[in-house]
Amino acid sequence: MKKIQASIVGGSGYTGGETLRLLLYHPEVEVKQITSERKAGKPVTKAHPNLRKKTSLAFSFLSDLEDCDVLFLCMPHGETMKRIDAFRDKAKRLIDLSADFRLNDAEVYAKWYKHEHEKPALMREFVYGIPELHREEMKDARYVSSAGCNATVAILGLYPLYKAGLADPDRTVVEVKAGSSEGGNEVSESSHHPERSGCVRSFSPTGHRHVAEVLQELPSVRNVHFSATALDMVRGALATCHVFPRKKINEKAVWKIYREAYGGEPFIRIVKDSEGSYRYPEPKLLTGTNMCDIGFKLDPDSNRLVVISAIDNLMKGAGGQAIQAFNIMHGFPETTGLEFPGLHPI
Repeated sequence: MKKIQASIVGGSGYTGGETLRLLLYHPEVEVKQITSERKAGKPVTKAHPNLRKKTSLAFSFLSDLEDCDVLFLCMPHGETMKRIDAFRDKAKRLIDLSADFRLNDAEVYAKWYKHEHEKPALMREFVYGIPELHREEMKDARYVSSAGCNATVAILGLYPLYKAGLADPDRTVVEVKAGSSEGGNEVSESSHHPERSGCVRSFSPTGHRHVAEVLQELPSVRNVHFSATALDMVRGALATCHVFPRKKINEKAVWKIYREAYGGEPFIRIVKDSEGSYRYPEPKLLTGTNMCDIGFKLDPDSNRLVVISAIDNLMKGAGGQAIQAFNIMHGFPETTGLEFPGLHPI
């Protein structure tokens, strides 16, 4: 069978590089082009040295972008919406890894991003990119908007509790700790920051933009108290979530809720051991994988449930999740090209 022709727009940043790495080893894909305005004409290995001897591709100018089957859009936030009409003419399917189409309400977008959305009529044409929540919509989708990494790790940890109606809709507290690669899309030509925008940390004790995604995706939620802070690592995101159940519950019942929600999911593991070094999720064990590990501990004295979830922010929080969505959109097994199990020790 003919392979799917895929191109990457904005490919010199961390997210573009991770997406390229995965596509090069996807058995159903031929990578056609990868663009970068700053590095056009140069080998992609100048930006992604881990791909030496793995590809002979060179960066192209955006103006030289050709038609293909699917475009992975790894541009800085705000850039995709400016060029979306041109991208829709180039490819039947689009997977956007920026924040431009993650939200489905223009007023909500303006509140959190402090400017008006340039293409509000298209916002609801994009399926929000967490497969565990939107798998069925993705099967027939032309456009998918990959979720933010902080939003992904928080939503996946909390979703079963909200779906079951257990979580208090006003009292959930989320603290996400993430590595320096968090902002991993290519920056614009007008930016004075390094081209790898992952070096520009977007941490915030309050008012983080990913809260909008959490509020959009968790059933019946009204408020989430959310903070994002830095860890001294490059990859990884760890969410510690404090949930106050609406009724008394024991850990056996919590196990049942998570098993019912995620028992058949290929990329989610419940990690809760009674002994050992890794009794709860640990981001470094997920490096390079598309897994999300979730654990929990119930405090019976305060009726507080602590949920811990972890991902590699460049994989399940970016490129890996985008490839998972790509697989669903094209009818491939979801795990295709995403089988790497991680490393231990690390």
